[in-house]
Amino acid sequence: MRLQGKKIGVLIEGDFYEKEIFYYEHRFPEEGVELHFLSRLWGQPSLTFLGHEYRAPFVCFESFENMSDEELRSYSAIIVPSGMVSDRLRYTDDVTKLPPATAFIQRAFAEKDVLKGIICHGMWLLALVPELVRGRPVVVHNNLVGDARNMGAIYTDQDVVVDGDLVTARTGGHCHQFARQIIDLLAER
Repeated sequence: MRLQGKKIGVLIEGDFYEKEIFYYEHRFPEEGVELHFLSRLWGQPSLTFLGHEYRAPFVCFESFENMSDEELRSYSAIIVPSGMVSDRLRYTDDVTKLPPATAFIQRAFAEKDVLKGIICHGMWLLALVPELVRGRPVVVHNNLVGDARNMGAIYTDQDVVVDGDLVTARTGGHCHQFARQIIDLLAER
């Protein structure tokens, strides 16, 4: 278990891609990772989200809201998964303010020791903060190539792209390659 003592946070919301989330749920702990699924709980002790394809339920008990900088720095990686998770998480009551999930990922990007993983449509979460990926090589789902380019990112036609503390992957179907890359990078640190 070469990643014993490492902690990974995966953002979660409704319409998640079950195969990806269930893969992470088993694969990261297999390496010794302490895995946390984080969401916006809207003041509730937990929320149950339904998956996209099979409507499989997933209960989340942890929130990224009000997470201190110290706690954020305790994570080795923060992952924005594929599917509609990022679209749902980018909702905000006040359109003059960043959505809480976008503000959270912006804070994660400020921490160079925290690896950021964004897969497939996860890049949507960064739409209001394009400076985070401007000038950086990334890959996204084919449907988001124009979005990535409009954000100033350098679209790279590969299944997984690494740029320092940022790992991106094309689709949820590439989650095994994405997870492998994150595991290998964390093992090197």
